Amino acid sequence: MENWTQTLGAGPLLGIALGAIALILVLIIKFRLHALLTMVLVSLLTAIATGLPMSSIVNDVLIKSFGGTLGSVALLVGLGAMLGRLVETSGGAQSLADALVRMFGEKRAAFALGVASLIFGFPIFFDAGLVVMLPIVFATARRMKQPVLAYALASIGAFSVMHVFLPPHPGPIAASEFYGAGIGQVLLVGLPIAFVTWYFSGYLLGQVLGKRIHVPVPDLLSGGKLDNDQPKEPASAGTVVGIMLIPMLLIFMNTGLATLISEKVVSADEGWVQVLRMIGSTPIALLISVLVALYVLGIRRGETGSALEKTVDGALGPVCSVILITGAGGMFGGVLRASGIGQALADSMGDLGIPVLLGCFLVAVVLRIAQGSATVALTTAAALMAPAVMAAGYNEWQLACVVLATAAGSVCASHVNDSGFWLVGRLLDMDVPTTLRTWTVNQTLIAVIGFALSATAFVLLG
Repeated sequence: MENWTQTLGAGPLLGIALGAIALILVLIIKFRLHALLTMVLVSLLTAIATGLPMSSIVNDVLIKSFGGTLGSVALLVGLGAMLGRLVETSGGAQSLADALVRMFGEKRAAFALGVASLIFGFPIFFDAGLVVMLPIVFATARRMKQPVLAYALASIGAFSVMHVFLPPHPGPIAASEFYGAGIGQVLLVGLPIAFVTWYFSGYLLGQVLGKRIHVPVPDLLSGGKLDNDQPKEPASAGTVVGIMLIPMLLIFMNTGLATLISEKVVSADEGWVQVLRMIGSTPIALLISVLVALYVLGIRRGETGSALEKTVDGALGPVCSVILITGAGGMFGGVLRASGIGQALADSMGDLGIPVLLGCFLVAVVLRIAQGSATVALTTAAALMAPAVMAAGYNEWQLACVVLATAAGSVCASHVNDSGFWLVGRLLDMDVPTTLRTWTVNQTLIAVIGFALSATAFVLLG
């Protein structure tokens, strides 16, 4: 690879890229081939088509790119899933939701459920979050004797914005790695953007659509079943919130120390600074949070070690697919970079006069519409646009905004090729047209508002 030079021009390279994306679309939608197999196969074919040396394709490009992405993603995703499962099985979700309804009042129950979902959306994945919160949403709607859509969109929209914008979810972590953005900066900028985006696209949209589209409360995941599954002494809301704050505070501490070091207020060589920065690194912060949760939500409440082991082990199975598909997205991105496609795309956008920030958003939108997965769209778009972002010379806060702008594009226009589209439709017992009028509108609004806020922050922090 060191002595290899790409001889194809920008036109053929971009043609190969478009063909690769079209092939992904055909294999996933028409032939229903699993996303992992699709991404590995298309990565291999793209590498061959662009003329990469046969002797280097497998080890130097495919495996290296796959492993490089997993190195930063797998540990964080696994630890985040464990933390989410401990909170779920302890009854903490129900406790927090009940406390928020009492705090905000029954008239603002939808807002309260959304806030609870935002909190749980930090460590819990989108799919798991729906399973945890929708029974509570259904029970609340029944208690209010109202259709479910206003309550459901507030909760589902919250999980969606947290999943797409904020670490430790795999998409923003992978994009941060590709762009060289700091996790702490992404969190600090992303939290207010996620909240404002949710308020308009989830809570307010739910209030509007809930009055126009009648969606009865489904019998699925009934409140009675939820009550039977809850522990006799569920974890308190305060305990759960305290545990959720641990990783956020530790990561923010690390970011603050990095800022002090850059301003030469403290020295990076001092022992106490190195220790605190290690503790505040994202993997260690999550590890500490999981260990605290094991004790507080498990051992202290009388759970045995073997039961807790089964609980955290059960959290890993469902996320393996997400982790591997994310790694495969990184593999595809590695091929695009090694072959020169990424640079050709960046140069073409520059020739067209498209700003890099807008280009990142638009590439993510195209990939999202083409293949459905927000995580794959975000990871692949970041890999494609990384050369242009690196060449632009942005500061660390602007890089965080680029991550968030790309993330916004990756959630746009969810439709029939997105597993989330079918999951939401089934759980709320909605037909396809109703799902398009509700869920798809929610996802598109998240993209538009999220990009507008990210672009504003990009200008202000420049």
